[in-house]
Amino acid sequence: MYEYELKRSKRKTLSLEITRDCKVLVRAPLRLGRKYIDDFVAKHSSWIEEKLEKAKRKSETTDNLSEEEIKELKARAKKLIPERVELYAEKMGVKPKSIKITSAKARFGSCSTDNALCFSYRLMLYPQEAIDYVVVHELAHITHHNHSREFYSLIEQYMPDYKERVKLLKNE
Repeated sequence: MYEYELKRSKRKTLSLEITRDCKVLVRAPLRLGRKYIDDFVAKHSSWIEEKLEKAKRKSETTDNLSEEEIKELKARAKKLIPERVELYAEKMGVKPKSIKITSAKARFGSCSTDNALCFSYRLMLYPQEAIDYVVVHELAHITHHNHSREFYSLIEQYMPDYKERVKLLKNE
């Protein structure tokens, strides 16, 4: 059985999560018995093992970059991403306020309420198809500041294979 952190709240279901620092987190209802939770964790041990391995690989890939590698990735991002944003923004008929390259670890991109776009230099560790998906995803937020059905329909208009591209970001 795996060691885990337990967070109880006013919820009705149990959930498992592998955190960025490769720990097992269990979210549980306030009054659920510890034995039931332990059994739940034991029952999902193969899922936990698979996700922990994936998280460790991802952590090793992104956390062990040298300063030189980071500098190189940032330089590539500053050149490539604005080019891709310009290409897709024109196709989609949208105009971002600005484009910024960040060191974000938790997300590949973001769009503020005033349509300023941010992209993590870590995107450069992924294939071009994945980078383009993140660009289109963030540009779609200029039209829809949410993740509604309409938002994904807009992405699909310009990138019919977007679901396959999302998988590239999740498989390392």
